[in-house]
Amino acid sequence: MTIGADSAADKSAWPLLPAERNWGRWRLAVALATAAAATWCYLIGEFVGYYLTFFQAACALTAGSMIGMLLVLLAAGPTCARYGIDSIAATKPQFGTQGWKIPAAMQFLSIIGWNSLLLIFFAKSVTQLMIVVGVLPAGVGSAQIVPLTTLLACAVVFLVLRRGATGVSIVSNILVAHVFIGLWMLYLLVSQRWPELTSAKPTLARADPLWNYTTGVEIGISTLLSWWPYIGAMIRMAPNARTIAVPVMLGMGAPVPLLSLIGVAGILVLNVSDPSEWLRTVGGTGYAIVALSFVAAANFGTAIAGIYASAIGIRNFRSFEKLPWSLILLITLLPVALVGLLIPELFFAKFGAFLAFIGVGFAPLCGIQIVDYYLLRRGHIDLRAIFDPSPDGCYVYWAGFNPAAAVALVTGCGIYLYLLNPLSYASHGPYRVLTASLPAALGAAATFVLVTRLVVMPARRGGYERR
Repeated sequence: MTIGADSAADKSAWPLLPAERNWGRWRLAVALATAAAATWCYLIGEFVGYYLTFFQAACALTAGSMIGMLLVLLAAGPTCARYGIDSIAATKPQFGTQGWKIPAAMQFLSIIGWNSLLLIFFAKSVTQLMIVVGVLPAGVGSAQIVPLTTLLACAVVFLVLRRGATGVSIVSNILVAHVFIGLWMLYLLVSQRWPELTSAKPTLARADPLWNYTTGVEIGISTLLSWWPYIGAMIRMAPNARTIAVPVMLGMGAPVPLLSLIGVAGILVLNVSDPSEWLRTVGGTGYAIVALSFVAAANFGTAIAGIYASAIGIRNFRSFEKLPWSLILLITLLPVALVGLLIPELFFAKFGAFLAFIGVGFAPLCGIQIVDYYLLRRGHIDLRAIFDPSPDGCYVYWAGFNPAAAVALVTGCGIYLYLLNPLSYASHGPYRVLTASLPAALGAAATFVLVTRLVVMPARRGGYERR
């Protein structure tokens, strides 16, 4: 693979050398926490608040988030941290030298979705801030300034990421303050509305308490599974696999349930999860100005991490590997900008379905990677073969595709869709006890093992004989 002239190691999909992997535990934890602590947490909390009380939501979100984060860590963590590669390259041993394009497409669509949401929240926060300081009259909607703020956000992200992973780290060190601002907002709402909060009833709660709680856990799991596309690009900057476990679980896993409680409390007490719409009412103008400034800025931290991960991911395509880094960034930013410019409110209205569909795809993917790395390969990955597209490469399988991965992914998605309809939240079978993501991951893993041992291994494909 040949990298463009303006591309440093952290701007390519090549494995990073030990000397290039200089993010310690603290630096990695800050970067991950900044990426996790975006305003999407408030919308996540809103969906959980429809089904659970405040205390129930706290327990369900914490449990679900830790489970989802653990699945992502076990799936992508060992290979990415051990060899210095991103999440997409780490799927080639399972999917093949052509089949990896399936998870690459999943990554690209997921990051477009999340960053489009961030831009919409950014526009709403900027609108409220301008109303609070008197620049805009009251009653002005975000639709009037979404195009401008979208282009502004994309321009800032582009300029920051021209420095690659260094830009991600610099912004993270600044915007990590949003985590503490978020906790302060939670304290402000809880302390002033505690009686109302403890007595509030969720509006969409069903008669079955177990179903409600399981749905809260499922939302937590599927939310944290969405970090799979992001995580590889950042943990590959760590010097070794031993460095990543605590930063990943606490830096990326813990902030989401904590900050999502802002959305839970907001929807239960004030019928709105977005703090940009209730801060002035609860805390006064001064509080609103400070908090809204950080709420608006915090989205940049996550958007920057997402665009960086996506840009590294598409570097794996041979048609993009020689392009200048600046052009790669523009290509990655274009779909996000178009969503923010053309259909912001439509996407915002469909966020619940988008969130559920993340679990549909990424739960089976994590199950496949976990069982392949730990059970079938026993921790042995051929790094050279990941970047070897020749017919003799052990990850070529059949024309670059591994049928075991394809069948397992389809099986896992089918299990998820049977257990939970992402559009209507209608459920079947053991969903109320097992969630949808966990059976989907387990079903995909079992299918992958079965097809691998019956078809792939006897054909001596995939490098399993080299363990």
